[in-house]
Order: sequence, then structure tokens, then C-alpha cells
Amino acid sequence: MSGENRLGVLLVEDCPFSAMAYQSFLQGNYAVRVAHTGSEALEQLAQHNFNVVITDVMLPDMSGLSVLDKIQAEMPSLPVIVITAHGSVDMVVDSMQRGASDFISKPFDEARLEVTLKNILKKQKLEEVVHQYENIYRREQFHQMIGASLPMQNVYRIVESAGKSNASVFITGESGTGKELCSEALHAESPRANAPFIALNCAAIPRDLIESEIFGHVKGAFTGASVARDGAAMRASGGTLFLDEIGEMPLDLQSKLLRLIQSGTFTPVGDSKELKVDIRFICTTNRDPLREVQEGRFREDLYYRLHVIPVHMPPLRERGRDIMLIAQSLLKQYAEDEKKDFRGFSKDVEKVFMQYDWPGNVRELSNVVRNMVVLNEGRVIDISMLPNLIQSQKSKSSRAWALGNNPPGFGEVAPVPRTEGGLGEIADAVQSDSGNQEILPFWVEERRIIESAIEKCDGNVPRAAVLLELGVSTIYRKKQQWDKAQIARESI
Repeated sequence: MSGENRLGVLLVEDCPFSAMAYQSFLQGNYAVRVAHTGSEALEQLAQHNFNVVITDVMLPDMSGLSVLDKIQAEMPSLPVIVITAHGSVDMVVDSMQRGASDFISKPFDEARLEVTLKNILKKQKLEEVVHQYENIYRREQFHQMIGASLPMQNVYRIVESAGKSNASVFITGESGTGKELCSEALHAESPRANAPFIALNCAAIPRDLIESEIFGHVKGAFTGASVARDGAAMRASGGTLFLDEIGEMPLDLQSKLLRLIQSGTFTPVGDSKELKVDIRFICTTNRDPLREVQEGRFREDLYYRLHVIPVHMPPLRERGRDIMLIAQSLLKQYAEDEKKDFRGFSKDVEKVFMQYDWPGNVRELSNVVRNMVVLNEGRVIDISMLPNLIQSQKSKSSRAWALGNNPPGFGEVAPVPRTEGGLGEIADAVQSDSGNQEILPFWVEERRIIESAIEKCDGNVPRAAVLLELGVSTIYRKKQQWDKAQIARESI
């Protein structure tokens, strides 16, 4: 093994003869440094990097176990092998409990030490590989998208793979989930990254102008066309054309878009000359595209041309701790923009954020965080700073794919309910009913609480079960028991 690649070993041994013996054995495969005292060992650790430490228990100035404790406190990933001529079962147990990687009694076989070292170093290499994979596959941010949840890791992997291709990508997801950020990441990962990225929102363009916006027009093509103008297709040539909310495109225009995708050619409005372009297509919709096809609002042939690589952006409510990762990033951004001192969120606010359903997804979270930053002062966002217009925003409306409409309150500074049918409301309901009323049998109170939770969750039994910290099967079993009891009472 070359000197540059040899692994570093710190040998802590007070006996010069033993140290020389160990050093001569190790020198061939390892870069060995020797320390004769515990203090000297700690100095060496502060000055050099080592892959493993071998320490005797009996040292002149301190116990080798104290050296082990120091290493565990400051460098817990550094393996330590403890050696001693005075070993006992208690000492072995003690050293292993303190974090030693192995314990070897003197005198020991050289082969025994070699096996121990190889096992430790093999484990180190495996941990390095695992760490590398975690860095790749458990990223907290990818381009402008933030999130470490499994659904987002899947999005990142698809974007990385699809980015290298010219195949069309169809991004689906509810409003506010970050579909445009995903499209920008796809473009950035592609060989076209330095070419134009042209975005067009099909829902925001008047029906009579959308053809001109995509294909351009010649002078005099229609009233008001005083000059010729290139459309998005020509401007995107060589790069990417992003068609946001493509489900809003009129059917007659869909056929012209299909021709552009199939042949790479189009004709500007009012012109007879055919133009050719090289475009990569990315489109999005907040509707269920297959349902749109089935109901005749979207061409089936266009769907299959665009739906080559599907990417689904998960709703915020399914992304767990991503909520706080995104919230913290937004807080930092808005605090800088508004020149405020905010640094974080209180535990109570985190709890509210994690319980709320976020029907407007990341866009709603962004509005809420900005609202709190603009209207308040301090270093920590606390519960009193939450917008107080806690309205009933029914999460079921945001979950319905086919609606295609923005959730209630969308585009406004959205209030943050404590939760839609969540623990806070359920607890409040229980407290408000308590008062000085008579004490009822436990099963009556239990039924009232469970039924109240189900009602507040809009009949969603699994969600009620999560909030009540009960098993779904437990709730269904109790409901069956109540129904049977009701039938029995009615039959009397």
C-alpha cells in the first residue's frame, strides 16, 4: 500500500518496547503515530486525522478509557480499539459500553489485531458509501425545490434521469405544489440548459390570443397586429417550451399543437409559410389528464404525445417535515426582504403547521409566512402571530382532482387553521362540552368524541383515527358495536 493511501493509526502505549513491537507490525500497511500518554494522544488527535485509535488502558497520566470518553465526546465516528494486559469481563463490558469498537487482551496474536483493523476499516468504507448515497438520494434541496421527503426524492430522481432526454414531460399536481419549479429543474438538468426556457400559462391568456402567443403572427393577421411577432414556439427553438395548465387550451388549438410536437413545424397566424423548430416540451395540469381525455376536453393523441415521462408533484400535506424545511427557507428569505430579525418558529407554530392540511400547498404556506413576517416583529414566530381568520377550508375540495379550480381563499393571504378537524378543534370541542354537565358513562363519552372527530374530518375515518391516535380498525370495530347495540335496542 502506498504511503499516500495508507490509513492513519494512532497507537497509545506507555511501554516503549510494546509500542515498537506494535509499530513494526503495523508500519507496512498503516501510517502509525505513537503517543506514550493520554495527554499526548489528545494532542495528536487535535493535530492529525486518524482512521483508528489503538489505546492501552493503563497510561501514566490517565486511563485509556478516559481517552476513549474524550474521543466519543468529540469524534464519535472515530473507531477505538482498547488493549490491556489486565482485562476482565467487567472491563470488557465497560469499554464496549463506552463506545469501543473492540477489546483485545495482551498478549495478542498479530492476526487477531489485523482482522479487527480490517473489519473496522471495512465498516468505515461501507459507512462512507452509505453517506454518499444519502447525500445523493436524501437531498433537502434540488435546484429550487426544497424537501427531503421520500415523495420528493422520487421527483428528484425522475428529473435527473428525464433531464438528459428530449422526451416530453407531463407534470401533474394540485395548484401550488411547485410544478413550474419542477419544469425549471428539468430544463436546468438538460443539454438545453443554456438555451431559452419559455413559459406560457395557458389559463392566463385570452382564448382569442392564445394561438398567436404560441405560434406568433404576421403583420395585419388580425385587428391590432400592427407588427409581426414571434410566438413562444419560435422563441423556444433550441430550448424548452413550458406549457402551464395545458388542460385550459381549446380543443381546436390542441390539434395545431399536436402537429408542432409531431413534426416540429408550425405556421404563424396569418401566414402561409411553414417554419421548423427544435423544441423540448414540458407541460403541467392540476387536473386528472386521463379524466379530461375521457370527458372529451383533451385530445387523446395529444395526451400520449405529451405524457411520455409523467412526474407527479405531491401535495404538501403528504410531505411531512418538508413543511418546516420550506417554512424555514421562506422565513429566511422574507426576513431578509423585509429587514426583520426572525430566525425560526416556536414549537406551537410548528405543531399547527404540521397538523394543517394546506389546501393551497406551498403557495399558501408562502403567503402565510410572508403575512407573519410583514405584520410582526421579533426573532421567533409564535402562535400569537398566526393570522386569526381561521376559517373552515374544507380540505376535500382541494383533494378533488377534477375540480381544476383554486382552493377557497386561493391568492389571498391565507389564514392558517389550527387544523381542519384536527387535535386542537377536537380538544376544544371536548373542553367546551365539559362544563358542569353530569358525568356520563365512558362508552357514551367515547362515542361522542369519536363521532365528533369523524364529523370534523368530513367523514374521513383514517384521518380521524390518526388525530385521535387510534387504530382505524378500532374505530370501525366500535362503530359496528354501536350499530349492533342500536339495532338490539330498537328490536326490544
